[in-house]
Amino acid sequence: MEDEAEIYDGIRAQFPLAFGKQQKSQTSLEAIHNATRRSTAGAAASAAGAAASTASNSNNKTNEALPSLSSDSKAWLDSLRNSKSPNPNPNDSVIGPPRPPPGPVPDEDDEDVMVGPPPPPPGSGEDDDNDVMIGPPRPPVGPSSDSEEDEEEENRYRIPLSNEIVLKGHTKIVSALAIDHSGSRVLSGSFDYTVRMFDFQGMNSRLQSFRQLEPFEGHQVRNLSWSPTSDRFLCVTGSAQAKIYDRDGLTLGEFVKGDMYIRDLKNTKGHISGLTCGEWHPKTKETILTSSEDGSLRIWDVNDFKSQKQVIKPKLARPGRIPVTTCAWDREGKCIAGGIGDGSIQIWTLKPGWGSRPDIYIEKSHSDDITGLKFSSDGRTLLSRSFDGSLKVWDLRQIKAPLKVFDDLPNNYAQTNIAFSPDEQLFLTGTSVEKESTVGGLLCFYDCSKLELVQRVGISPSCSVVQCAWHPRLNQIFATSGDKSQGGTHVLYDPTLSERGALVCVARAPRKKSVDDFEAPLVIHNPHALPLFRDQPSRKRQREKILKDPVKSHKPELPITGPGHGGRVGSTKGSLLTQYLLKQGGMIKETWMEEDPREAILKYADVAEKDPKFIAPAYAETQPEPVFAKSDSEDEEK
Repeated sequence: MEDEAEIYDGIRAQFPLAFGKQQKSQTSLEAIHNATRRSTAGAAASAAGAAASTASNSNNKTNEALPSLSSDSKAWLDSLRNSKSPNPNPNDSVIGPPRPPPGPVPDEDDEDVMVGPPPPPPGSGEDDDNDVMIGPPRPPVGPSSDSEEDEEEENRYRIPLSNEIVLKGHTKIVSALAIDHSGSRVLSGSFDYTVRMFDFQGMNSRLQSFRQLEPFEGHQVRNLSWSPTSDRFLCVTGSAQAKIYDRDGLTLGEFVKGDMYIRDLKNTKGHISGLTCGEWHPKTKETILTSSEDGSLRIWDVNDFKSQKQVIKPKLARPGRIPVTTCAWDREGKCIAGGIGDGSIQIWTLKPGWGSRPDIYIEKSHSDDITGLKFSSDGRTLLSRSFDGSLKVWDLRQIKAPLKVFDDLPNNYAQTNIAFSPDEQLFLTGTSVEKESTVGGLLCFYDCSKLELVQRVGISPSCSVVQCAWHPRLNQIFATSGDKSQGGTHVLYDPTLSERGALVCVARAPRKKSVDDFEAPLVIHNPHALPLFRDQPSRKRQREKILKDPVKSHKPELPITGPGHGGRVGSTKGSLLTQYLLKQGGMIKETWMEEDPREAILKYADVAEKDPKFIAPAYAETQPEPVFAKSDSEDEEK
């Protein structure tokens, strides 16, 4: 055997290391999902008499087959998993949990401690050792029936909370979220002015975005919305212009901005102040809705970025411009709801000849700005979320008072929204972190029919939860969170309840680097970048500084008082020293302003003729004698 091993090693050494089929170590799905499992302490906190969270479901087949075990059975299963004792009787083929010890059913007054789940009732035929028991043990009979009802009530909602992943990348809180209808792509917008695009189909366990956009420099991203066909999406920022991108993040266009000097908003071509919200029409792929701080809602045609279809001015108690803080379509796209800065909710029905007068007007619905509105699928119920820390449920057939008001929901962000579960049994919203509070950002679930709190789920101990969504196809819950230094999108899922989405990318390991991926760093030789060839730094400022310094510039000291004070001679009457000396010597006479120039020249004619100094002596020897002709008039006079 040793000789064969040596021969094999010798032959194997002649081949490259990459030769032959390489066996990859595969990680089981159970181990992968255990790595993303949420802690029981922070996953869920019961509220309003609700039972414990459904996040305690396990991935293995035993728990999949036990949706409604009692608390005693669950405790027994947990102790069984933690124990490492071998099977006492390996010959028995038992499918599912081990059989309870044989024997009669003990009475409740019996002081003996029973190990394992309670035995089945007598006469069932399962006491025979030759029979194979399939499935979970039967729950105990008697007083434990109440706990079974609690478990059924708990599992009725089927909230996917057992596992969690976080899509990171933003440096500030994530304020906008959009998942396309197929559930393959996720958009997240943040206060760091960027939008990140995630693709579940192309993403591995590193959870990195494949594209990053900055729609408007210096403007926060406030809302994102996919088109009904998921081929384009709308991006709403703090600027006055909304942008449209295609599915891959390429800019298709931006809407026009209005003239801020026109007082009537209906005469402007677009918004004149920062946008607050925007949503795509749920049915029509050419129509979108935007709301703005200028106090108007506008409906746009995506095919024409330079004109709007409709301008809606809310009803106000007094003339002015009050911002519209949020807007929403109903499920069919026949109604528009707007949250106004004065605390009112106004709803318009799209019909022929409709105008700005609202069909439903809820005055003073909240005491502060409204951050989110959501219609139910039947269009009869409206949910509203506000800065005042409340969530209200409205019946649109009776709008005098809300059906229910949920308080103690702190909210510090203008983008905090509300979402429905796929079957609309529940609705959920996020909470913000307060300075003095020890409770972090929560996700609160409410029952639509009973209008009561079902569960509070802890998302982050130090970050606020802003936007949330429950995707119907993936059956996964998305919640955005963050603070001034970080931001991310939490994805909650359950391997037994959810489909695709996070399940796909978590199980995909990142590709290992091979030899072919190695790239030598490029070395660029630039001799003029060496210190020898660099230009000397400019010393202009240094020279100017030296000139201002009297010591370094050797400047003489100026007289403080007397003649020459300030650099001038005191007796010159404001003139320069040269002008003063010329005036005193008589070389400068200021009579030339009063003399006739012709007379001033002619008075030197006789002197120049008698005593020439310059021109005449130079030509005295060669100059001919001038002979002047006598005029005819002189001859006639003679």
